[in-house]
Amino acid sequence: MTAREPDTDDLLERAGLGVASAREALLARHRERLHRMVAVRFDRRLAPRLDPSDVVQEALLDAASQLSDYLRERPLPFYPWLRRLAWQRLVRLRQQHLALRRSIGREEQQAFPLPDESALELAGRLVAPGTSPSNRLVREELRDRVRRALARLAEADREVLLMRHLEQLSVGEIAEVLGASEGAVKMRHRRALDRLSRLLGENPEEP
Repeated sequence: MTAREPDTDDLLERAGLGVASAREALLARHRERLHRMVAVRFDRRLAPRLDPSDVVQEALLDAASQLSDYLRERPLPFYPWLRRLAWQRLVRLRQQHLALRRSIGREEQQAFPLPDESALELAGRLVAPGTSPSNRLVREELRDRVRRALARLAEADREVLLMRHLEQLSVGEIAEVLGASEGAVKMRHRRALDRLSRLLGENPEEP
């Protein structure tokens, strides 16, 4: 039988006791999730200067420097805390490289343009998979309609769909990120889907 890998709570406990390897493992285990979060929002205008891995690396450096304070205070669960640092780093780098002037506040106040690749992937997650060739054609057409509707959706609605379906955050994690209750997150997600559905139904010539 193989030994069970320590989970985040185990690592937090050991890191709080000063175990250096646990601190390193805490930061390393969430690198892929952070990369995903950054990549789905990454402004392609930044590509000549940096990529999502650069953003994640700087966010992890921020986390390493603040980890002792976090371990003492535990203001929120570990991954939402780490994700917040990555979000703030992404905003700062975007401001720096695109000469934007905007305060770094709540996520819902930041208007990140949704890259085409992310819009298509999100549309694909929201459309039921087809099996036959004809169904695939319908699926592709519907996915393109969803992508266009997403572009018209309010930023706050689109963001909760991104977190749930592309980042695959749990309802509890989204609640921590947004500073809301789980019930409020469920309602917000449902309303975002309803609004997307209404946008898809606005053209009477389309099924």
